[in-house]
Amino acid sequence: MTILRTDEAPAPIGPYSQGVAAGDWIWTAGQLGMDPHSGALAEGFEAQARQALANVRAVLAAGRATLADVVRVTVYVRDLSNFGAFNAIFEEFFRPPWPAREVIQAARLPRDAEIEISAVAHRAQ
Repeated sequence: MTILRTDEAPAPIGPYSQGVAAGDWIWTAGQLGMDPHSGALAEGFEAQARQALANVRAVLAAGRATLADVVRVTVYVRDLSNFGAFNAIFEEFFRPPWPAREVIQAARLPRDAEIEISAVAHRAQ
């Protein structure tokens, strides 16, 4: 098992790793829409969604993987009425074949974020 660490994604805000690689598999921790350098949340749902996906991409890169290697994405949103907006943003980052995915409305997220995203990837050989 290898612990993944990058300055291109926010540092953990608790006792966990940004990501873990085991063999050809990578699991990212949930990523908020936080700027990795300032620690500030982006303004609004869409900006947070893009930043969270960029943070997932950065953790994957630390494990020598890309978004094309992702097989599953878990998304928590504060307001499920943003589902359509999230789908459009998701298509900016992912291309077919789409990974498996679920989007779950959560009552509250860390730092009162609008969205949190994690991913599982299988590194291409």
